[in-house]
Amino acid sequence: MKVFYLLKQGLLMLLIFSALIVKAQTGSVSGKVLDETGQPLPGASVIVKGTTRSTSTDANGDFKLIGLTNGSITLSVSFIGYQTLDKAVTVSANATVNFQLVPDAQKLNEVVVIGYGTAEKKNLTGSITTVNSKDFQKGTITTPEQLIQGKVAGVNIISGGGSPGGGSTIRIRGGASLNASNDPLIVVDGVPFSGNSIGNAPSPLSLINPNDIETFTVLKDANATAIYGSRASNGVILITTKKGSSGAPQITFSTNNSIATVAKKVDVLSAAQIRDYVNAHPEVTYDDGKSFKSILGGANTDWQDEIYRNAFTTDNNLSIAGTFKGLPYRVSAGYLNQDGVLIRGNLKRATGAITVSPRLFQDHLKIDLNLKGALTESQYPNDGAIGNAIQFDPTQSVSGPATYGGYFEWLRGDGSLNPNAPRNPVALIRLQDNHGNAARSFGNAKFDYSFHFLPELHANLNLGYDVSKGYGSTTVPPFAAQSFSTLGSATNRKNTEVNKFSEFYLNYAKTVESIKSRFDVTAGYGYYDDAVTNYNYNSYNGLGTLLTTPVFPFAVEQNKLLSYYGRFTYTLADKYILSGTMRADASSKFSADNRWGYFPSAAFTWRVVGEEFLKDSKVISDLKLRLSYGQTGNKDGIGNYDYLAKYYANTNQGQYQVGNTFYNYFSPAAYDPDLKWETTTTYNAGLDYGFLKGRLYGSIDAYFKKTKDLLSTINIPVGTNFSNLLTTNVGNMEVKGIEASLNFVAIQSNDITWDFGFNAAYNKRKVTNLTLNPDPGSKVGAGDIAGGTGVTLKYNAVNQLPGSFFVYKQVYNASGVPLEGVYEDLNGDGVINTSDQYFYKSPDPNFTFGFNTSFTYKNWTATTVLRANLGNYVYDNVSSNFGVRSNILSPSGLINNASSDFLNTNFQTNQYMSDYYVKNASFLKMDNVGLSYNFGKLSKTGNTTMRISANCQNVFVVSKYKGLDPELITGIDYNLYPRPRTYTLGLNVGF
Repeated sequence: MKVFYLLKQGLLMLLIFSALIVKAQTGSVSGKVLDETGQPLPGASVIVKGTTRSTSTDANGDFKLIGLTNGSITLSVSFIGYQTLDKAVTVSANATVNFQLVPDAQKLNEVVVIGYGTAEKKNLTGSITTVNSKDFQKGTITTPEQLIQGKVAGVNIISGGGSPGGGSTIRIRGGASLNASNDPLIVVDGVPFSGNSIGNAPSPLSLINPNDIETFTVLKDANATAIYGSRASNGVILITTKKGSSGAPQITFSTNNSIATVAKKVDVLSAAQIRDYVNAHPEVTYDDGKSFKSILGGANTDWQDEIYRNAFTTDNNLSIAGTFKGLPYRVSAGYLNQDGVLIRGNLKRATGAITVSPRLFQDHLKIDLNLKGALTESQYPNDGAIGNAIQFDPTQSVSGPATYGGYFEWLRGDGSLNPNAPRNPVALIRLQDNHGNAARSFGNAKFDYSFHFLPELHANLNLGYDVSKGYGSTTVPPFAAQSFSTLGSATNRKNTEVNKFSEFYLNYAKTVESIKSRFDVTAGYGYYDDAVTNYNYNSYNGLGTLLTTPVFPFAVEQNKLLSYYGRFTYTLADKYILSGTMRADASSKFSADNRWGYFPSAAFTWRVVGEEFLKDSKVISDLKLRLSYGQTGNKDGIGNYDYLAKYYANTNQGQYQVGNTFYNYFSPAAYDPDLKWETTTTYNAGLDYGFLKGRLYGSIDAYFKKTKDLLSTINIPVGTNFSNLLTTNVGNMEVKGIEASLNFVAIQSNDITWDFGFNAAYNKRKVTNLTLNPDPGSKVGAGDIAGGTGVTLKYNAVNQLPGSFFVYKQVYNASGVPLEGVYEDLNGDGVINTSDQYFYKSPDPNFTFGFNTSFTYKNWTATTVLRANLGNYVYDNVSSNFGVRSNILSPSGLINNASSDFLNTNFQTNQYMSDYYVKNASFLKMDNVGLSYNFGKLSKTGNTTMRISANCQNVFVVSKYKGLDPELITGIDYNLYPRPRTYTLGLNVGF
């Protein structure tokens, strides 16, 4: 027993002695990280080089690392927008070291998010642009894409109008398809968004809070996008949201309150001008000699003023970020209440987000949990009132007999509604209730494990979902003129969308110093399941009488995608980089024989700045050449199972009776069992440059894209299939262009900073084939116009830009006035017919430009953003439809208004096909101008900070085009919801 006791005591003493030794051998390092002016940098990353130990600075810029082994270590400190700084430190019981970072305008060491991983900016092989939150557009921003408008070369973001939460059309390098989707793939924190619109919400992206976003990364060439395969033909946008940081909780509250006004109205004739015109043409009568003078009203109504208003918006956001017992987190909530400038329009949105980023097993296991949700409630005014306000008689008053809700309406002699008259614009809005509610939740759990026995090997698992649900209804009372024939209406709508996915990949990255090489290999798998359900309801009139019954209560569309992908990157001597990717996608939209698509890419990069002859250059800070090739696919031009024979139910009128039961007829649809992937091949050559220690930097890219096997709907001979229209693979298209960006930090001192950003792009698309057998004269309709029933104005045609206008060449008199119905005989056969039509201009701009600048003096900052398009044309459908005498003095027995262009033409009847209406719509816009003041800390001892700002959006437009707005994705100007001019006051407070 004594021996055992002595052994136990000896062991206890040994343990205590060992613990003391360990304690004596460990220490800590603390310190502060400051910017170039001596202000603390919260959220800066502090890493012990060669290990996985790291931390971040708190709100005061302080950090502390404990449990370090005594001796010499190297700390590496980095912060977005600043040069990384390494320092050797000797660890002791309480070592201290401070860091002062200097700005890195070029941000070569900045880590950029790419497909399934990250890379340092200096080592990128593809054409990739990142925009950080500090460079976002400011003001009242309700959808995320507006944040980077005008910021990225080759990226056009075109608002669909000024409605609350209204979405934008995003085009990267012009798009590569005709009938299939030209929208880029959008990925938020690893969650891929479907291209489907969310029913009963203004737009899919309106359910994402822009205030939660940290960065946008735009992938443009095939080397950058091909790893996303079939969804990346039109580019990829990676959105990274804000995350928690180490240190004490940081609370941020912001509020933006704004007033939106109608910046411009359609120029129409006044009530006095209408009276003068009617009185000057007594010879024009209707209904066997009735005079139009007898129906002139006595009012002076500006119908556009009646339907528009000044609209108030408030956008409030609260976030809390920090670390709880070593667990980084961020929680945020937002509330938006936005009125539209069109009366009754409104969007209410409540959003919430939670991100948690635990790090386990000495940081070998990194977990990112993201959960975001939104609820919206929308009131949609009848935007058909916009067109009616343009043409409604300004001599009539808004109010009228009580029969039609107290609104004036055009009547026939017997007192019934005139069926050929436009309806009262105010009544169209006031007597319709159209509202929708939508809910969206999306999120994911990402696990990244660095193997203990091989820390260079990472296993990454990403599990996520995107679920949305919408419900809405539209009701019109029985006395409303807009649906008087049915005595009103009542319809309901509902839809749900459930997208689920799982992705898993392995990544091995290893630097072998002995051969100056770095290997980075990724291989992965993905599974995606998307399902959309649209519910069909009975419709009723305003009295509750059943009008229609759907054949099916709901319709489900589901498609699945299975993917395998890989990437290999080899870097030699930090100068020569070779990269290759491969993705294989299998889609349920194609038959088993054509299901798989294979999309490779390859790239080579030469970092010239790393060569010996440039290493000591005091002028050149970066010079990099990039070459890439790759293929991507597209499947979004077809529906699910279009390769199979399908039958569609006829309407309720197409039924047959068996006994007392009625059955619908079913008709077969045309199908092509050999449908396959639409494929785009892209070649890209790029140059990244930097001068003067990164104060002047940018890039230049030239590219060529060729799309083959276009998914198109074409006419086929009757009898060859079940319809005369067939969706099949036919045609080719080419896209070529050049992009350039330049950034310059003109002044950088303790008190003054002034920087500029400029980008420009040239892009030209051309159709090279449209038929199964090459036909240089083939063309396919690509857009009709309003007013002329069945008048197709835009066509896709061989050797033409997509959507080019196909019109007659107008003849003018000696004074430059267009001659009505007189066109040039282009083929010289002495007859004016369709053979004399020609392709004239396109909505596509030849050149796009973006410019931004920021000037800071002490605590004041002034910013502005401008954009310009050159070479884009618009068809003025407002003037071609309304600007004629037969519209003003209608044979239907009513008076209408006309666009002021009527005074230039004096056309008696519509001349829809004249190239006179195809107008040059090149423009220069000031999107944004703002001024802010940063108070910094409000007290010496506290951490409260405050910043105030004032901002104006849609400041001015310079353009020859006299219509409402020269920027239209369709190129046809008709019934456009005006983009408002918005004045915003903002407050941002931090604790």
